[in-house]
Order: sequence, then structure tokens, then C-alpha cells
Amino acid sequence: MKAVIIGGVTGGASAAARIRRLNEKAEIVMFEKGQHVSFSNCSLPYYLSGEVPSSDKLILMDPEKFWKRNHIEVRVNSEVLEINRGRKTVSVKNLETGEVYEEAYDKLVLSPGANPILPRSIKGTDLPHVFTVRNVSDIVRLKDYALGHEGEIAVVGGGFIGVETAENLSLAGKKVTLIEAAEQIMMPFDYDMVQILHKEAVDHGIHLILGDGVSRIEPDRVVLSSGTEVQAGTVVMAIGVAPDTGLAVKAGLKIGETRGIWVNHNYQTSDPDIYAVGDAIEVYNRLTCRPSRLALAGPAQRQARAAASHMYGELHNNCGVIGSCALKLFDMNAAATGLNEKTAKAAGIPYDFVYVQQSDKVSIMPDSAPLHLKLLFETPTGRILGAQAIGKGSADKRIDVIAAMITMGGTLEDLKELELCYSPVFGTAKDAVNQAALAGLNILYGKIRQIPVYDVRPLVEAGAYFIDVREVDEYAKGHVTGAVNIPLSEFRERIGEIPTDRPVYLYCRTSHRSYQACLALMQSGHPQVYNVSGSFQGLCLYEYYNDMVTGRQRIVTDYIF
Repeated sequence: MKAVIIGGVTGGASAAARIRRLNEKAEIVMFEKGQHVSFSNCSLPYYLSGEVPSSDKLILMDPEKFWKRNHIEVRVNSEVLEINRGRKTVSVKNLETGEVYEEAYDKLVLSPGANPILPRSIKGTDLPHVFTVRNVSDIVRLKDYALGHEGEIAVVGGGFIGVETAENLSLAGKKVTLIEAAEQIMMPFDYDMVQILHKEAVDHGIHLILGDGVSRIEPDRVVLSSGTEVQAGTVVMAIGVAPDTGLAVKAGLKIGETRGIWVNHNYQTSDPDIYAVGDAIEVYNRLTCRPSRLALAGPAQRQARAAASHMYGELHNNCGVIGSCALKLFDMNAAATGLNEKTAKAAGIPYDFVYVQQSDKVSIMPDSAPLHLKLLFETPTGRILGAQAIGKGSADKRIDVIAAMITMGGTLEDLKELELCYSPVFGTAKDAVNQAALAGLNILYGKIRQIPVYDVRPLVEAGAYFIDVREVDEYAKGHVTGAVNIPLSEFRERIGEIPTDRPVYLYCRTSHRSYQACLALMQSGHPQVYNVSGSFQGLCLYEYYNDMVTGRQRIVTDYIF
């Protein structure tokens, strides 16, 4: 069998290697339009700061090594122009010589990836100081230009590439403005959680502009839709990617409803001799039960393995995707999996959530820090739908645990009982994921009612009755405006002071003490008791960025972080 593979990065390289493992005698030819194959595209931004010290380190394997190790022929600087399905050949242009020739195949794998989006409506994207980030050559050009020229840098787009590029350019000593047309960066995270990342960005000197898109780019500035002008001698366009479906469309292959290449259970396209994997395809989301797109390396590798295996009759259980991801932003680690509130609503799935905070390891450990965890679950089943975690510690570990539970169809009851490793240097005896499950069950079973941090401001402005159950010295350092201080240590003796003719909202630092106070108040017969999910620390983080940007009236006397 002769296998031809188009695209030499994650999906293509993985498919080629798998085919070789299955068939030592197979003829394998891989075409890559760029200069490099098998490079670590997710590591590209870290070359800007020097964390990856050399561009050579980004290249995991070159054509020579591919041949020596695997007897796979790799042709770089080779653009596939057309798929000739009737003849079972591809037309290839050698970009160094200009020669065009045909290459035959028995099986074809499409792994062209995705292209950076450059809207035609934005004038100036073709200027020489405007860059995109897709491959090693792109990142080398960007670093040489940005660090070799004076002036500020504008990064347009608040997704993974944009945020990581902005961070690493900032670490390289450049003054960076990060521009995002939406109201938040990092769409896998809900608006309440992402405020932690907004704060982290501005605390480290990034000028963050949200809710304002780019109108045009000029040689020394970026002009936004609002008319705001941002000085910039270098501009990085990172507003998203679109699946590279040009070859598939030209060949008459079926395109899915999300505009990715349609594939079946085995990653075959509408032509059974042509497979497609990676960023260019349409995948199945196991939670929404709908087609979607997912530009992540892990799923691409699994797809490539499954496609290659199917060529040789090996069966594959296609479980769909849930979308697990992670990000480091300066001192914060962030991770997410499954659905967030936006996507759960869009899918019409009934849900609720909890937002818990606790130390990522035993608090007496010197590097212990708060971990913020939001867990979504389906109502009334308690099935786990998704989670987001942010903190200085192992946010990814907690999300990986929850991702495994989602994949296994786990519920809050399952997560509550999950036995995890414990040592004071790694975590706590009751880990944050167990704690989130317990808090979720309290909500699911109606044991307690809650309000999220994003509902607190209108209640405060309307004069609602808030009780701060922290101690007097904690209250003095900062509290919700107008809140009454009844410490938990005095709470049961002072329950009679609390009005019974109106709703009462309780908070502490992290919701643990206020939960206890809520139970005591409810058991005393109070009809309308609510715990503030995320409590005062979560509220401070939620309010801080918008307070700073807008100068609006604060609803807290001071912040605690």
C-alpha cells in the first residue's frame, strides 16, 4: 500500500508514524507546504521570551530523521495543488524549483490544519509589520522584527495564541496591548472566572482592551472600532483560525455544517480512500451531541492513530470530544474541560454550577495558594458537564480528573467518592474536586440555595441584606458595602438580630463559614437564605478589573486577594 499524507505537523506526522508501525512495507510520502515538519506549534509563543531558547528546539524531527528512523519520505516546501480522485493522484508543486508533478496514492490523509483569520474588512493586514503565528518561520520572523524594532506591540485576539504571544512578548521586555473584540479573553472560561485572568494580565503590565475590535492598521498604530488609537510598531493578528478546506472543496469532498471537512466514525471523508484529521475537520461533541470544531493537538493525534488503524482493519471507538485545554498566564495556571455556562445554554442543557475555593495544597506549605474551581452539572441528573480551574498550583491536574469523569459519564456522586492521591506538598485530604462535588450535591438536592458573584452588584445597589460572617478584623480589611458583620463565632447567639421578612445573603472569604451559617439560619426557620457562591474573595476578583477600567462605584470597601 502507498499512503500519501498532506500536512506534516501533529496529525500528519502521527498518521505517518502509525502507518509505519502497522506495515513495515508500506510506501509513505508526506508533503508539507512549509519548511518544517513535526514542529511543536503549541510551543511557538515561548520562543519569543526565550523560554524556548532556540528555534531549532521547536523542530521535533526533520525529513532526514523521519527517513532514518521510520523510512518515511518527507518532502517540505511542497504544496499540494489538487487531489485527482479519479486517477488517485495528487498534483504537487515544488516551491523551490517551480516543478509541478503528480504523485499516486492508494490511501490519502488530509491534515492541512487551519489558517489564521485575516478579515478583508480590516485594512492594513498586508503591511510589513503585521504578523500571524502558524509555524516556525512565522515566529522567527516575528521575534526578529519585534525585538529588533523600538515601539509598542499590539496583539489582536484574546484566544490561546494571542494571550500566550502577548505574555511572552511582555516577558521579553516589550510594552504590549492585547485587543479583544469580545467582552473577555479566553472563551473556554466563563465571564466570572476569566476576571482572574484579566487581573493577572493587567497586574503584569499588559494593556488590555476588551469589547473593541480593530477597524484598520496603520504603519505606527492600530485604530479600533470606537476610534481609539493604539500606538504599535508591531502588530500580531491572532483573532482565530479557519479550517484549511481548500483542497477538500476543490476535490468535491463533503464539508460539514461547521465548515470543517466532514468525516465519519473512522475519519474517512466522503471518499472512502481519503481520510482527514486535525484542525481542518468537523468533530462530534459528546456533551452537546452536535458537530463542532476543535483545534487541539491531543485530539488530532488520536484521530490520526484511528485513521491509520482503520486502513488496516483495526476498529476504533470514536467517543467524540469534550474540549479539554490549559493555559499559563504569568503566575496563573488555568484549565477547562467540557461545557461552560455559555455553551450549556446554547445547547439547551439544564444545568447548575458551584464555584469553590480552597488551598491547592495544605495551607502551611510555603507555596500553597488559592485554587478557584467552577464545576457545572446537569439538572436533575447530577451528570458532570464541565469545569474551569485557575490558580498558581496544579489547575490542570484537577481539570484532568474531571475530564476523565466526564468521559466516563460520571456524576457528582461519583466525583464525591473519587479517591485521589494525598500529601501535604501535593494537595489536601479533601481535594478541591471532591469539595466541588459536595457543594454541587448540596445545590442539586436543595440543601442550600446560592447566588453567583455576577448577581451580587445589582442586589447591593438595590439595598439587599448581606451578612459577613468573617471575624471583625477580617471585616475591617474589606467587605461588601452595607453588609452587617455577624462573625460565625457569634452567629448562633445573634440569630435573633437577622430580619425574617426579607432575603438574606451570607458570605465569608471562601464560602465555607457562610455555608455553616446558612445551615444554622435555615434550621432556625428563616425562609429566604442564600450563600454567595465564590464568597468575598471571588467577588473581589470578579469586580476588580471592571472597577479599574470603568471607574464605577465599588460595591466593596476594599479588595482582598
